[in-house]
Amino acid sequence: MATVSIPACTSALLLDIEGTTTPITFVKDILFPYIREHLEEYLSTHWEEDECKQDVHLLKKQIEEDMRQHRSCPVHTVDQTVHTDEEKAIREVMDNVLWQMAADRKSTALKQLQGHMWRAAYSSGRIKGEVYQDVIPSIKRWREQGLKVYIYSSGSVEAQKLLFGYSVEGDVLDLFDGHFDTSIGAKAECKSYERIAERIGCPPEEITFLTDVTREAGVNVVVVVRPGNLELTDDERAHYGLVTSFSQLELTGRA
Repeated sequence: MATVSIPACTSALLLDIEGTTTPITFVKDILFPYIREHLEEYLSTHWEEDECKQDVHLLKKQIEEDMRQHRSCPVHTVDQTVHTDEEKAIREVMDNVLWQMAADRKSTALKQLQGHMWRAAYSSGRIKGEVYQDVIPSIKRWREQGLKVYIYSSGSVEAQKLLFGYSVEGDVLDLFDGHFDTSIGAKAECKSYERIAERIGCPPEEITFLTDVTREAGVNVVVVVRPGNLELTDDERAHYGLVTSFSQLELTGRA
C-alpha cells in the first residue's frame, strides 16, 4: 500500500485505538473477557466504596434512560441462590453490564466501570497494553515535526491512559497531548469533532483522524487497515486514504 499524504495545514493528529494503534484481538480476547470473568468478584469486593457506588449510580441512570427511550433491557428473573438485597442489586448490575457488552454498546457508564476494573488488572501486571510496532516510532516522528497527537476512542479516558501507561513498550503517556472519549460525543457524530477541535484550539480542517472505520467527521480521515478490521467496500477504498502502518503517513510540506 502506497504512502498517504495529509494536508500541510494539519496541526493535530487524532488517533483511534481499537484496530488502529492496538489489535482488535487485544480488546476482544483479553480486555472484554477479563470483565466478564471478574465482574461479580469486583462488585462484591468494592460495592461499599465511593468509586464503585458512583459507577453503579451511572449505570442505573443509563438503565432509566434506556427505559425512557423504550430500548430493550435485560429481564430480571428470580434467582433462588440470591438471598440478600446486596446480592440482588449486584446481580442486576451484572445482568445490565453483560447485556450492554453483548450488544457492543459504548455507553459512558459501562466504559467507566470497565476502566476501573482494568486499572486493577494493569497495575497488578496481569494485563499489558498492546500497541502495533509502528505506532510509537511514528508518534515520536510526528511530534518531532511539530504535530500534536491526541487519542479519541470509545474506551474511557482512564482505560486509554491505562493501555498506554502500562503498555508493552512501557509508559508512553508523555507522547500524547490529550485524550477524548464518548463523554465529548460519539465518534459517529460530526459535532464530537467540532467539540474536540474547540478543546484543542484549532479548526477542524487542521485535524487528521486515524481510525479503522470509515466516517464523515468534518475532519480529514485516514483509514487504518489492520488484521481483523472490517472489510472496506470498493467505494470506501476509493474515497479514503488508506494505510496499513502509521509509517506510511506522509506529512506534506514538513521535514
